[in-house]
Amino acid sequence: MALNTQPNLFEPGKRYFRAFSPGDDFYEALIETHRELSDEQSEMVNARLILLLANHIGDISVLREAMKLAREGVAGEG
Repeated sequence: MALNTQPNLFEPGKRYFRAFSPGDDFYEALIETHRELSDEQSEMVNARLILLLANHIGDISVLREAMKLAREGVAGEG
């Protein structure tokens, strides 16, 4: 499986009228997940979310590619 870097967010059974709407829905849910958490709690939620999604993906080569792309341009990388 190759890493999909194209927009790929959707909610089964929901009709979207704008291409960016699923991304907006995800962003809203992510912000709500962090609402009223301390910075430390928010970092813990992010770490847990990363591990849960990595486990769901399962393919270590895809995860390595995602980590490489995520690091590009950060701290002088890439």
